[in-house]
Amino acid sequence: MDANWWRDAVVYEVYVRSFADSNGDGTGDLAGLRSRLGYLAELGIDAVWTTPWYRSPMVDGGYDVEDHREADPLFGSDYDVPELVAEAHRLGLRVLIDVVPNHTSDRHRWFRAALAAGPGAPERARYHFRPGRGPGGELPPTDWRSVFGGPAWTRVADGEWYLHLFAPEQPDLNWDHPEVRAEFEDLLRFWFARGVDGVRIDVAHGLLKDPAFPDLGADEEEIAQPPDRSRHPHWDLDGVHDIYRAWRKVAGEFGPDRVFVAEAWVDRPDRLARYVRPDELHTAFNFDFLRCDWDAAALREVIDRTLEALGAVGAPATWVLSNHDVVRHVTRFGDLRRARAAALLMLALPGGAYLYQGEELGLEEVEDLPEEVLADPTWERSGHTRRGRDGCRVPLPWSGSAPPFGFTGGDAPTWLPQPAHWGKLTAEAQAADPDSMLRLYRAALAQRREHPALGDGTLTWLPAPDGVLSFTREPGFGCVVNLSAEPYALPDGARVLLASGPLDDGRVPPDGAVWLAGS
Repeated sequence: MDANWWRDAVVYEVYVRSFADSNGDGTGDLAGLRSRLGYLAELGIDAVWTTPWYRSPMVDGGYDVEDHREADPLFGSDYDVPELVAEAHRLGLRVLIDVVPNHTSDRHRWFRAALAAGPGAPERARYHFRPGRGPGGELPPTDWRSVFGGPAWTRVADGEWYLHLFAPEQPDLNWDHPEVRAEFEDLLRFWFARGVDGVRIDVAHGLLKDPAFPDLGADEEEIAQPPDRSRHPHWDLDGVHDIYRAWRKVAGEFGPDRVFVAEAWVDRPDRLARYVRPDELHTAFNFDFLRCDWDAAALREVIDRTLEALGAVGAPATWVLSNHDVVRHVTRFGDLRRARAAALLMLALPGGAYLYQGEELGLEEVEDLPEEVLADPTWERSGHTRRGRDGCRVPLPWSGSAPPFGFTGGDAPTWLPQPAHWGKLTAEAQAADPDSMLRLYRAALAQRREHPALGDGTLTWLPAPDGVLSFTREPGFGCVVNLSAEPYALPDGARVLLASGPLDDGRVPPDGAVWLAGS
């Protein structure tokens, strides 16, 4: 076992509902994922992270969990889980699962008991129930807003209100309650004992709430744009770190190679570094990099600040361009050419990387989904003003020239419709095209595995004109990314290992990137 595998791992996020369908119902499932693990192994990744497949009413795509220990029939059965883990391990892939500790489904046994018990009952203490304000308690306890839009409080029949920072069907747990802490530590032991290699922690920055429940004032919450403040009544409170110190000890019971990655939307790299101190979590997503514009100076600043802050606590960076919560980066950056260059930049940086399913195919955001198929709770909660995240969750195209593109073998339509032009972007079509995005990712990941300079470590910036990023990594590797409007001439005798696109007589074109040997 390599206890430090996570320091430079490339992890592939599988949004299970949209990855591969084994039973023909139009929805991806665990058996479908297992059938495609060979594709992922050939891609060259190190681990697979699966979004929730637990029992759930699916109000928020499975992030409203009814039972963390049981597979939802939509995704398969409890027998599919050990088979998936075993097959992944046989192929040399590790498996990370998603744990959702900030909230449960409103159908969770604890919340149903809380509703039945009434005001003041101990069953309600596992959540945040409060009396309302105003003469009859008709106003919410605070002015907090849901990430999905609207108030963060819902009133129940007996007059009390409960907190939900996301959908009303996702009541927030009270992490000051000892039963909540004990339950999740037991849950971690449950899955580590079944061979899971790691855990991605949903909303890792949000578990604790200020017990005074102060008002926020004018503050519109956005999951991808956390408020720029170090003190907030429900984001990034200092006490969350005690929770993760306890979790780190639980992981240690099963060996040094079991790991955590935090989804922590915080406002600065130094705040992020607090989550990955030596006695806390192993890694955390670098959302500053994901949010950064296609601008050389801005990217260099993010890279430097990240490496400095995380290096100070001995933690590696984890770079990410897309995930199931944000607009795909082909669309954010404006075109496929920039996305190809961004991939080479990300995979050349020190530390690990997270890929989101379909980015290796160059999939764009689907921005014209019919309103009647939109499933993200943001659509309803925003009064049909924000379409939500469904555009990055459309089922993958595997093969063929027409929908469902090999995603499902049955007659049922895919749960979100696929664009007809994706026939040119299928994994099958791209595997046969040496110039495709898929072949670029395979080549980059193969070289990343083989080259001793890539993965964990440091980088050294080289002088370059405005708009150009150039750095070396030892031994014997260089990367140049041209974000300027003019071609950039490589040094005489430079040997190109890999390029994001054709060079112009030894020059890197605008929005191009190259990996070099011996720089």
